[in-house]
Amino acid sequence: MRIPAIHGLIQRRILVTYRVDPAIVSALLPSPFEPQIVRGHAVAGICLIQLAQVRPGFWPADWGLASQNAAHRFAVTWHDGEVEFQGVFIPRRDTSSWATVLLGGRLFAGVHHHARFLTRESADDLQISVASDDGKVAIQVEARPGGKWQSELFDSPHAASDFYRHGARGYSPALAPNKCEGLELVSERWHARPLAVNAIRSSFFADESVFPPGSAEFDCALEMRNIPHRWEPLAPLGTTEQYQGTVAVC
Repeated sequence: MRIPAIHGLIQRRILVTYRVDPAIVSALLPSPFEPQIVRGHAVAGICLIQLAQVRPGFWPADWGLASQNAAHRFAVTWHDGEVEFQGVFIPRRDTSSWATVLLGGRLFAGVHHHARFLTRESADDLQISVASDDGKVAIQVEARPGGKWQSELFDSPHAASDFYRHGARGYSPALAPNKCEGLELVSERWHARPLAVNAIRSSFFADESVFPPGSAEFDCALEMRNIPHRWEPLAPLGTTEQYQGTVAVC
C-alpha cells in the first residue's frame, strides 16, 4: 500500500540538538546512511512535535487527528547514484495517539510506539516529559523562549534553522525488515526561534553502553509554532541491516 501525502498543522515543534562522536553514529546507522558532519561532530537529536488536523489531503481538516510525538533522529547523508541527499534517519518514533500506532507503516510512514506525554506550558516556561509504554524511552525537557544563543555547531539560530530546513527528508524503519519508509516535510512557511533549555534528559543519549561519557552532548534547541504543512511520501529505501541501537523498532 502506497502511503498518501499527509496534511496537518504543527502547533508546536521543539528541535533538540546533540553533538555526537561520528564514529559511534557510523556504527549505529544502517547502510546507505552516513552521519552528516558539522564542525567535526555528528548531529543528532529529538523532535518533540504537537500536531493537529493530521489527515490525508482529501479529508476535511475537522476529521484530522491530534497527537503529541517524539522522534529520535540522526542527521544523515546518502547517495542515489551520483546524487547526494541529506536528511534524517529516525530509529524510533513515539506518539500519544493509538490511531497513529495502529496506522504506522500503513497510513503513516514508519513504526510508532505508544507513550505518555505530560506538558506544562506558560508564556515563559515549557516542560515536556515523555515515557513510552515499553519503558525504552524517557525524555524530560524544561525550557523557555529566547535567551542567549549558545552552540558549538551553529553560529546563529538562523544557521541552525537553515540546517534543519534543508534536512526535511526523513527515513525510518518500516514494518518489513531491512526497509525504510520516507517522508519529506513541506511547510507553507518556515520560522524557528531559539529555545533556552534549562534542563534536559534523554534515556537514549544517556545510555553509556551506546554513548560513553562525553560522546553525546546537548548543543542547542529551536522552537516552531503554528506551521501548516504536509508530508510527501518518498520512495522506500532498502537497507543492509536493521538499526542496531538501544531504541530499535524491530
